Amino acid sequence: MQRSDRVAAFGAAAATAILMGFVVLPILAIFVRVPPSALFAQLRSHVALAALGVSLRSTIVALALIVVFGTPAAYVLATKRFRGAGVLTVLLELPLVLPPAVAGIGLFAAFGRFGLLGGTLRAFGIQIPFSQAAVVMALTFVAMPFYTRQAVAAFVAMDHELLGASRTLGKGGAATFFRVAVPLARQGLSAGAALAWARALGEFGATILFAGSFSGRTQTLPLAIYAQFSGGNVDGALAMSGLLVLVSAGLLVGVRVLVRTRPEEATWTPAFPSNSSIA
Repeated sequence: MQRSDRVAAFGAAAATAILMGFVVLPILAIFVRVPPSALFAQLRSHVALAALGVSLRSTIVALALIVVFGTPAAYVLATKRFRGAGVLTVLLELPLVLPPAVAGIGLFAAFGRFGLLGGTLRAFGIQIPFSQAAVVMALTFVAMPFYTRQAVAAFVAMDHELLGASRTLGKGGAATFFRVAVPLARQGLSAGAALAWARALGEFGATILFAGSFSGRTQTLPLAIYAQFSGGNVDGALAMSGLLVLVSAGLLVGVRVLVRTRPEEATWTPAFPSNSSIA
């Protein structure tokens, strides 16, 4: 190995070690700062369990909405060419760069009591802010781009000739989407869903502004951590932070294992008879 190669390898290794240390050290400090017995004692508290329940329920609903509405939208953006597609893509990705506080204020201005749709919602007896629905809407708003961005990339990368073959063999748009496009893009869609779920689980700013922080109703784990820390209960905040780290890591790993495509499944084979003829 030449000297320049050794220097480059050493530099790359040093950069990797520094980056890993920067990421791992704060996470490790959460579990070192408080003894395990204190952590488990704090995790049995009503506040922690209630916050975990709110987080899991709201993120699951938000993720379901993101997948149901985001998948066909990403498919259209990836496979269709039409005027305004670029503008739509920018709008769908805009929450990626918006500060969470801006997202929360925007949701409040749109769906609040005196917001753009406030009068219409009041006429039907619907009040969204500071409710569980507000939590789901806030999580959906901030996490949606993480899924749609990955989904568009997955649909763009698939073999579009297979889509044409499906249509040529008489399959309609819906059948082609569900039976060909989605299976082909499954890995990318799964990765996007995992990223969106992780983003929703850690959301704070938009949630506290639009949904508030009411224990057992709208207080998610990040909000409970802030409440405990600001109230002086550092051990409780650390315990909930450790719980959030464990839940996030466990579910992310679980999602990747459950939906991972095996190498032999990576190539899609049309489920049509080999002697099909084109009229």
